[in-house]
Amino acid sequence: MARFHALPVAAIDRLTDDSVALTLTVPSALREEFRYAPGQHLALRRTVDGTEVRRTYSICSPAPEPDTEGPSTLRVGVRLVDGGAFSTYALKEITVGDELEVMTPAGRFTLEPAPGMYAAVVGGSGITPVLSIVATLLAREPQARFCLIRSDRTSASTMFLEEVADIKDRFPDRFQLATVLSREEQQAGLPSGRLDQERLSGLLPALLSVDKVAGWFLCGPLGLVQSAERALRGLGVPRTRIHEEIFHVDDGTPAGPSVPAPAHSTVTARLDGRGGIWPVQDGESLLETVLRNRPDAPYACKGGVCGTCRAFLVSGKVRMDRNFALEPEETDAGYVLACQSHPVTEAVELDFDR
Repeated sequence: MARFHALPVAAIDRLTDDSVALTLTVPSALREEFRYAPGQHLALRRTVDGTEVRRTYSICSPAPEPDTEGPSTLRVGVRLVDGGAFSTYALKEITVGDELEVMTPAGRFTLEPAPGMYAAVVGGSGITPVLSIVATLLAREPQARFCLIRSDRTSASTMFLEEVADIKDRFPDRFQLATVLSREEQQAGLPSGRLDQERLSGLLPALLSVDKVAGWFLCGPLGLVQSAERALRGLGVPRTRIHEEIFHVDDGTPAGPSVPAPAHSTVTARLDGRGGIWPVQDGESLLETVLRNRPDAPYACKGGVCGTCRAFLVSGKVRMDRNFALEPEETDAGYVLACQSHPVTEAVELDFDR
């Protein structure tokens, strides 16, 4: 069960003009609880004018070895978002020694180290979880290789330049890097411009044997991730080899198909071993219904992106407004995002513990 704990800020590293890396200290008693898989994220929360604000940030450091103590520190990357309630606070107000409310690690955009060839297409701050994935994979598995294709606006806006260069120095024969800048010409390397579907369809086969890649990891803005997925599918890559995490979704993204809601409906929810049944108020999501009665219900973004509110649909039917977090196999198995789900039947039952 995900829980929040107060962790002190041990270091703040300026990465670019608009991004920082926060290092948090994990007390010995909490290290096992904060053990994470490479690619997972943390939800951070604060209260602004009486309103709770939660945001998710991916862990960028290598994951601890399975047979060792959990992590003594956690490092996350934060990029400033215009008007962002938490990112503005992180870049302009947080100081070393401050305590932050941090949820235990979550997320399924992960890779268990194994032999083989892997690749990623990332944009902007989408490098953050992939940095943890690459560093963990190459350090633990000598028979693994990784190709990273990253897109940024300019070299000055590129996060974790030194960290990626260090991986290249440590694993020169097993790590391949291709960088594309959309607003700046490079003296060497790939021409500038956006990585759209057409360009990726030609670029990816030129860089590596696409059909031999065991897993593709796509992370960044919605447009880039969708373009990369379409390019890969057009190149014959099975959907099961493609893993996605969206970092930015425009508010104009269309919702799912409209389905008439029942006049009166209830949700039964099981959470941390305890259950309850509550009426769903007009227009609210199932997560909002549960939160009115169980404030400990897990969530972070409420935008259908992070997957923290994932729950198993035991019975009944729901309509999801949108879904950028669950894989097709998960929805086929019966999982839904509670923050995006609205009842279609008079009774719905969710299990957050599965």
